[in-house]
This record gives sequence, C-alpha cells and structure tokens, in this order.
Amino acid sequence: MDYRFQNLLGAPYRGGNAVITQNTQLISPVGNRISVTDLNKHHTITLPVSSSSNICRLAASPDGTFLIAVDENNRCLFINVPRRAILHRMTFKDKVGALKFSPDGKYIAVGVGKLVQIWRSPGFRRAVFAFELVRTFANSDDKVVSLEWSLDSDYLLVGSKDLAARLFCVRKLQGVLNKPFLFVGHRDSVVGCFFGVDKTTNKVNRAFTIARDGYIFSWGYSGKDIKLNESEDVPSPDTPERADVVMAENGGGIGTDKKKRKEYDGKDRDLEGEEDDDEEYLHRGKWVLLRKDGFNQGSAKVTACDYHQGLDMIVVGFSNGVFGLYQMPDFICIHLLSISRQKLTTAIFNERGNWLTFGCAKLGQLLVWEWRSESYILKQQGHYFDVNCVTYSPDSQFLATGADDNKVKVWNVTSGSCFITFTEHTNAVTALHFMADNNSLLSASLDGTVRAWDFRRYKNYKTYTTPTPRQFVSLTADPSGDVVCAGTLDSFEIFVWSKKTGQIKDILNGHEAPVHGLMFSPLTQILASSSWDNTVRLWDVFASKGTVETFQHNHDVLTVAFRPDGKQLASSTLDGQIHFWDTIEGELMYTIEGRRDIAGGRNMTDRRSAANSSSGKCFTTLCYSADGSYILAAGTSRYICMYDISDQVLLRRFQISHNLSLDGVLDFLNSKKMTEAGPMDLIDDDNSDEEGGIDKQSRGNLGYDLPGSRPNRGRPIIRTKSISIAPTGRSFAAATTEGVLIYSIDESFIFDPTDLDMDVTPEAVENAIKENEVSRALALSMRLNEDSLIKKCIFAVSPADIKAVAISVRQKYLERTIEALVELLENCPHLEFLLHWCQEICKAHGNYIQRNYRNLLPALISLQKAITRAHQDLAEMCSSNEYTLRYLCSVPHDH
Repeated sequence: MDYRFQNLLGAPYRGGNAVITQNTQLISPVGNRISVTDLNKHHTITLPVSSSSNICRLAASPDGTFLIAVDENNRCLFINVPRRAILHRMTFKDKVGALKFSPDGKYIAVGVGKLVQIWRSPGFRRAVFAFELVRTFANSDDKVVSLEWSLDSDYLLVGSKDLAARLFCVRKLQGVLNKPFLFVGHRDSVVGCFFGVDKTTNKVNRAFTIARDGYIFSWGYSGKDIKLNESEDVPSPDTPERADVVMAENGGGIGTDKKKRKEYDGKDRDLEGEEDDDEEYLHRGKWVLLRKDGFNQGSAKVTACDYHQGLDMIVVGFSNGVFGLYQMPDFICIHLLSISRQKLTTAIFNERGNWLTFGCAKLGQLLVWEWRSESYILKQQGHYFDVNCVTYSPDSQFLATGADDNKVKVWNVTSGSCFITFTEHTNAVTALHFMADNNSLLSASLDGTVRAWDFRRYKNYKTYTTPTPRQFVSLTADPSGDVVCAGTLDSFEIFVWSKKTGQIKDILNGHEAPVHGLMFSPLTQILASSSWDNTVRLWDVFASKGTVETFQHNHDVLTVAFRPDGKQLASSTLDGQIHFWDTIEGELMYTIEGRRDIAGGRNMTDRRSAANSSSGKCFTTLCYSADGSYILAAGTSRYICMYDISDQVLLRRFQISHNLSLDGVLDFLNSKKMTEAGPMDLIDDDNSDEEGGIDKQSRGNLGYDLPGSRPNRGRPIIRTKSISIAPTGRSFAAATTEGVLIYSIDESFIFDPTDLDMDVTPEAVENAIKENEVSRALALSMRLNEDSLIKKCIFAVSPADIKAVAISVRQKYLERTIEALVELLENCPHLEFLLHWCQEICKAHGNYIQRNYRNLLPALISLQKAITRAHQDLAEMCSSNEYTLRYLCSVPHDH
C-alpha cells in the first residue's frame, strides 16, 4: 500500500516565529515540519518537507512563493511553497537570530551571531550553490535579534543584544566610509525595530525601537546632518579604522583583496551607488529622540512585537501572556488583553492589518484575532504532553486523541483543525473508543472514570465509575453499544458497565497483571483481553461464563487486536513477536519475529549501543487493515512496520521522523559531543530569561514516573503510542512524540493496466464513446485502468441507460467502479446523476457485494462517507433556506 505522509495534527505550533503570506496564508513551524493554514477556508496542511531539527526561524518572500526555514543546527531550507518542494539547502556558521526578505524580494537579510549578512535570493535559477553572499556588516557587539528593511530595500534597521539599534545603508557608496547610525539609550536587548513612513511622500521619517524591558523609543528624522558631513572629510589620525568596517566596505566580509573586490563589484551594480551631494542618506542624517514610552507590565518582558506601516500600529506580546495593541506615534493603547498563561513567542499582523496572530510555544497555542470586532478567526491548541491514544470515527471523517494533559480532542480529518476539546478528566487519558452511531465517544483515564461524550450537544452525558477508585488503561465497547468494558492498571480487573444505565454488570477477574489490551470481536460477543501475566483471555460477557479460552505466551503481552471479520486475533509480546491466533479453533496460526524491524536508535543516556540494547524492541500497538490482509505495528522506536499476514513478511517501514532534536533517531551518537559531565546536548546551559522564539518542552511520562522526575532530562524520546487505520482503508493515524501523523494513499492514481491486448487503447475507448457503445467503452477503460478515461465513460452514459450499463459491469471491476464514483461524488456537482449510478450498481450487484463484503469493505465505507458528506452539505443548505422553500412551494403555478 503506497501510504505517504499527508498531515500533522495535535500540534499546531511548537515554537519559532510565524509568518503570514497573501493576507490569509498562515505559515508556522511545528517541530521540524512546517504547517500552512488557509484562514479563509480553515484548512490546514503540513508541507511534506522536514528539517534535521526543530525549526526556529521562518521568512517568506513578499509574493509568498518562497520560504526560508532555519533550524536549531543552523541548517537552512529554501522552499517553493506552491510546489511544496525544497529548492536549495545551506548551513550558516552561527545561530540565526533574525531573518527577513527585502520588500523587492531580491535579497535576504540574516542575523548570524553578531553579523548581518545580505544574501541574494536564489529564486528559480539553476546553480550548484545558489546562495550568493553580497555584503556583511560586522558592527554589532552582541547577537542580532531583530531586522527591518525600508520600503525601497536600501536601508536596514538592526537590533541586537548590545542595547543598541543600527541603521545600515545596504548600497555601497563610493569613496565614503559607510558607518551605520546608532540608536542608543535602551537598557535591555532591542527585540524590535521598525521604520515609520510618511504617507504623503512614502519616505522614511520615523523609527521605533522596542527593548525587552518594556520600553519603546520613537525617533524622528530631521534631515541631512551638515556637521557630520564636514567632520567625515578629515578622519582622526589617532583612531585607526576598524577591521570589520574595512571588510564590510571592501568585500562584504568575504576577503580584503581590493582587486578581486573591484572585479566582483562590477557584477553587482544594483547595490552600488555614486555619492550625490544633493541626495540624503538616512544613516548619515540627523535622528532625534521624540519620546520614550513604557508598556507598564511590571516584571514582564517583551517577547514578541510587530509593526504595521499602513495603520501605524504596534502589537507587543509579553512573557506573562498579555498582548497590547498601540496606535503610533501618540502611543494610544487600543487593546490590552491576556490570552495565555505563558509567554507569547510570536505576534504578527497580516498584510491588511485587521488580523493579529499570536503563538505560545509552551502551551502549543496558535490564535488569530480580529482586533476591530474582537473575535477569533482561528483558535487552535495542541496537546501539551504526549498523545497516548488515537482513533478514527466509523465514517473516517473525525479523529479523536487523548493525551497526558488530561484532554480529549476531536479533529476534522479533512480540514486538519480541532473543533471539540473536552477537559473534564483530571488525569492522563489512556484509551478512546468511538461508538457505532458516530456521534458519541468513550474515554478512559487514570483518574478512575470512563466518560461518554456527545458531539452534538458538546457535553459529557455519562460517567462510569467503580466503588473504589481504579486506574483505567484500556477501553472497548461491544458492536451493538450495550456494554462498556475497561481494564485496570492497579487491581488487574475488567469492569463491565451497562451503557444506558451506567451500572456495573460484571467484574471479570483472572488476570494477574495490568490489563493493557481490550477489544470486542467485531461480529461476535467475545471480549479479548491481554495482560502482562503472559496471557490473552477470551470472555463471553453476555453469557457470564467467565473465561472462555486462554492463550498462553512466553512473555508479557502488551496489546491485542481483532481482525475485522473477528476470525483472527493478533497479540504482541515483550520479546518483539506478533502472534496470530485462530479464535474459532483456538490455535496459533502464525508468528512474526519483529525485533530487528522495530529496533530503535540510541538515547543520549543509554550506556549500551542501539544494537546491544534490549529496550524498545517490541510492539506496543497493533492495528489491522480494513480488509485484514496486513497489520501495522509500532512501539518505542522511530519506525512503524507494515506486515503481510499470510506470508509473514515485512512490506514496508515508515520512519516517523528525522528530527535530531528527539532522542532515539540516531543509531550511533557522535563521540565528539561526549564530555566529562555527560553528553553535551543534555547539559542545561540555557539562560532561563532567553527571549528566543522556541522553548524546549519537558514532556515526561506523567502516567508512570514519580512526581517531579524528568526522564532523559526532558529531552523527548521518539515513539509511537497508538495507531488507528481509517475504516475506509485509505489512511492511518499514528500518535507519535511530535503529534498525530496522518499517512494517506496518494490520490493521483498510478497507471496499472490489466488484461491488455493490441485492441485496448485510449483511441478504442474514444471510438466506442462516439459510436454510443458506452458499455464497451467502460469495459475497455477498466482494462486500461486509467482514471480519466473511466470518469469520461461514466459521464458518457445517459441517465436512461445507467441501469443497463451497471448490470454489464464485470464483478472484477466492481471495486474500481465504486472508487471512481467516490472520487466523483467528492469533487463533482452532478449529484443526482452519480447517486443514480450508485443506486443501480448496488441493485445490480447486491448479492455479490454481500458475499464478498470483506474485500469490498474499504471501497464501500468510502462510498458511505462520500454520500454522508453530500447529505450533510445538502441538509445544512436546505435547513438554512427552509422558509424560502416553503414560500416558493406555496406560490400558485400560474404565477
């Protein structure tokens, strides 16, 4: 099965700066991936590109085509956003503190440590190394943290940690020492610096500098400074020129050979400039401090800020979760609100200035707020800690997740957004189960409760408890929805409740260790449970017979799963094996040895190498495919394994992440990073007051570790805790350390012809359509198996002939026909025509579908999903226009 990465749910934002392109496209970093949200359609996608570690800086070109992403290891990706492809890669030599495209899109300013580098934007040019370093400014005495271009792309305003901002002229001025102008007076790092523009002349006349301690300075440009020009003619004999200034003038920091620089400067005429006596240069003019203003937030620090030139407004985010919106230059406070409990790590305007975007890395919050109407455009928050469980709804449209942060979230798979969050649990959520009615969800937690949730009413309508508190770690319900069962961690019991009354019907005893696996057979009333006592037990819950059968294993059983037809049971053990049992005969059918397939990497704190370590070489979650032909298995490793059951072979391994910020990604650690105090990456040398945009998250396993303990010093370990395959079989979800990864079958159909001969050609299909032999044309297109031809033949059939053509469809092509109808239902407006097709196909081949439902089940569920979605869209439209329809129906036909 050709599954590919499609989307990342559960973590809309993890740190770094967000950017908005084309006024409505919100681009935000999520770990080592990049998420793009369409704010008009509320649709989120994750680009199929990833960096080697967590992304900390983003910058987009003015037209939104190109995107630059820089990660913690200073590696840079140059991405074409519409094509979702990486064009170029490079590595900077120091930490990147700021990054910005010039307004004309020709250059990129990068704050690399103490340096400011100007690079030429690569664009679409083919080159071995497309990045071209144009200039380097080495005037800052500490790290550069903010950048701002002027509208004409000639000047650059740079703020750094040395408590000053500098105004640079990007152009090379012949015969003039191109010194920057210094804006001084702040008592903390300059985290924001912006140009103010005169709206009548569209020229720069003001500048704003914002310090981390909560003060903003407003500067005014008063014209050419005559004294400065006179004094520059005769340099002081006692003060030698700084080497970094000479390098910046002569070669952009690349070299000091003047001949080479002259040859190079000839190629870069657009950055050269002849000095004109009448021309005013901003960096050589006179700037006056107009006013000083404080934000009055006490000990809170400024952590994010942005300025909109058109509205002349500044938005500022603070470390206490408060943001302020101010009208400049009079510094009038328009809004001052608290939107988070932790510090805001990004705050930006969109192009029109009506939407504000805020991000909080610590809590994973991403908010888009319209300040005029004071309403939310987007409000998303991911799980703060690891996602423990994930499950699809019966119609595959929704995805539910539960995590260590005590929350249950429900996501729309199509849009990628969370639309319900339930917070009633008081401890980690360990298991989820969708009911067959598609509108209710069950969740089990370590707080000793099993709760039932209603989507339509957005409430917890039933809570199942025990006489004495228990910690639940597994959950299931029978297919009819009569009983709810949950396995415990501490008492080793299985509790059975009546779903309607909430009363305990039975308590199943027999296991001697925690019950971590629980599942009902899809077609019978048999309950399977797995435990760490080396057994899998089958129970007849309704007959109250207790244990029907026991399957003995040699090691602890970690999880259990039924095949969709209920005739086979899979269990995984601590020694890395998957056992397949015949539930009718009670015999062992197959065994898959998966220790080598699931073997993970080496953690920073491991004393043994990855090959010699026994930890992590077992499967903790299993899930059958929709047709039961293959099984997905995963555990504490970077891999998800797909096995063919009948042949017991590994079909494919999915590596869930290449993020080096996580532990367990590498098989061999770099010995150069080992010190006497331990691995260099685990030494906590971070400044707690660092104003950087990305926060390291301490996501320990809250369920089983002692309070206050942080395994691996809070460094996340890569793992997969849960897997769920959609009932349609077209996608599966994996709850991993980075979030919920969605893998889907590529929609572009691959050419896979069957039963070909010399007469089966696209021309033959076209001729058959012209001769009105639509049955023959459809049969030929099925043999070609080309998607466009199949759809063309379906539309070539007249409504009166649909019944006859549906009867003529051969049974071997029935599944392919249903798949084509599903795709047309999702993307085509001819609803009645396609529903007529579906009805006639089901009538003509009903007996065959009933006999071979197992093979056709994924296609049938996809058809049900498409029809349900179309019905919901029509129902909403009709309900909104109900009174109009009544009026139109009541009007006499004569009118």
